Amino acid sequence: MALDDECFDGFSPARITALEEAIDGYARQAIAVAATDLAEATEPRGFEHSQGRTHGVAWIAAYAEALRSTIRWYAALQESGQEKPIDRLLFAVGVGRYLDDMTHGIALSATETVRPATVGLGPAASELEANPDVAALIGCAQSDKYKRRLAEELRSQPRGELGSFAQDESLELIRGQFRRIAEDLITPVCSTWHARDLLIPDALVSELGEMGAYGITMPEQFGGSNLGLEAQCVVTEELSRGYLGAGSLVTRAEIACTLIHANGTQDQKRRYLEPLATGRSLATAVFTEPGAGSDLGSLKTRAVRDGDCYRISGAKTWITHAARADIMMVLARTDADQPGYAGLSMFVVEKPRGTDRDPFPAAGMSGGEIPVLGYRGMREYEISFDNFEVPASALLGGEEGQGFRQLMATFESARIQTAARALGVAHNALDLALDYAKQRTQFDRPIIEFSRIANKIANIAAEIMVVRQAVYSAARQHATGARCDVEAGMAKLLAARIAWLAADDSLQIHGGNGYALEFPISRVLCDSRILSVFEGAAEIQAHVVVRGLVARARNLRNA
Repeated sequence: MALDDECFDGFSPARITALEEAIDGYARQAIAVAATDLAEATEPRGFEHSQGRTHGVAWIAAYAEALRSTIRWYAALQESGQEKPIDRLLFAVGVGRYLDDMTHGIALSATETVRPATVGLGPAASELEANPDVAALIGCAQSDKYKRRLAEELRSQPRGELGSFAQDESLELIRGQFRRIAEDLITPVCSTWHARDLLIPDALVSELGEMGAYGITMPEQFGGSNLGLEAQCVVTEELSRGYLGAGSLVTRAEIACTLIHANGTQDQKRRYLEPLATGRSLATAVFTEPGAGSDLGSLKTRAVRDGDCYRISGAKTWITHAARADIMMVLARTDADQPGYAGLSMFVVEKPRGTDRDPFPAAGMSGGEIPVLGYRGMREYEISFDNFEVPASALLGGEEGQGFRQLMATFESARIQTAARALGVAHNALDLALDYAKQRTQFDRPIIEFSRIANKIANIAAEIMVVRQAVYSAARQHATGARCDVEAGMAKLLAARIAWLAADDSLQIHGGNGYALEFPISRVLCDSRILSVFEGAAEIQAHVVVRGLVARARNLRNA
């Protein structure tokens, strides 16, 4: 495959298969490295001592998953005859960029890079790079010509368009509907919400409920539309592209609805699901404690049975949308004699809505707002419970000791949806970069005509497209009922990073203006930074992914 555009005639099915096999082989070798590290660990936590290597393996495997998804996306476009010039360029630059990183070094953060030699893959990386198609695609990603052409295609597209999705028509109708909501009702005013630390207006919260944004995965009998996680990702992405807080309204409802629908008693389902799915009730998740973030096994908040009620005592923090919420999903320890996760239980707790002056007007509750850089519109809070009384009927499912299991079952969908939020933020940053680069003139021409500006825009767009394939592939896998905790973790790892990189590069394209509060990219940069922290920090996420990969490989060998 030559670099000249006229010689880039796409991939035949045989070449697609060969490219996938080469990528799969490299990923398998990486997973074998992690399996060896785990096998050689001489103590229960010995695996943690090689996190630089093993977390690097998680990223390599995530890259491979994204590449497989993107190759299949492109092959489907070719087969259906829907391929456009911009798709060809996005494929060449995006896939080539990821292959370049896999064979030379993947940035885990600004200060950490995993290189093939570091994980014992030096010869394997050289072999992968020697593959003619791999080498040619890497050449495309390194080519100023290809990236300049991609930037020109993006410049000529209608605002906000980024290649073909190859999804069914109903999902595209949903995407268009919520994109219009974001453009008309959110984008013009969200910077004011951010600057003044205002809650998203009740009118918008209600309108999104009327449109069905909160009940997309819920059955119709509970007020939902039962369209599935992929449709919910579409809605979340488009709302987050307007404002991260708006997309996250959907997440609050999704977590509560999923927990109750999967685990609740019939009375709990009947009582709570329809109000949550329609937006008449708002939910918040009360899990994190000052000393227990990712380590939920060390959670200390107690819920003590007292006749026909429980009394909850303890401190919770980082509670999103807590004051305005009507329903709290509270994780507490009901059995102090059971260590770790075993003694945890989940509660569905009703509460009155608060105000700025009195955020928690209920006996046994107190707390206040945590000021934050970004991710505003719902606000973050800390809460103290002091013998806060809840009825025994609030115990989710009516059985103690099931809280951790119940919560873990929601993490797949929550992390995939968080990845969709990150895609929306990344695309917002790209939109702002394109708009500014087309309008800003220096030295008698728009700055998009300067190669480094064009290259940044092309790289952002190509990586968004690659990561999008991984996110929606994970959503589709989840819809089959198959376990996809590894794929969900990979999607979140990649999407959170591109959100930050896109916002950072977009601000750089804005120059000094990007640092000014009046330009929305300053808000987007603040919003993007939280995405690699919540719903599982990147380090925890990588650990979960690599352990899952090793377990799968071991099970496959033993089958």
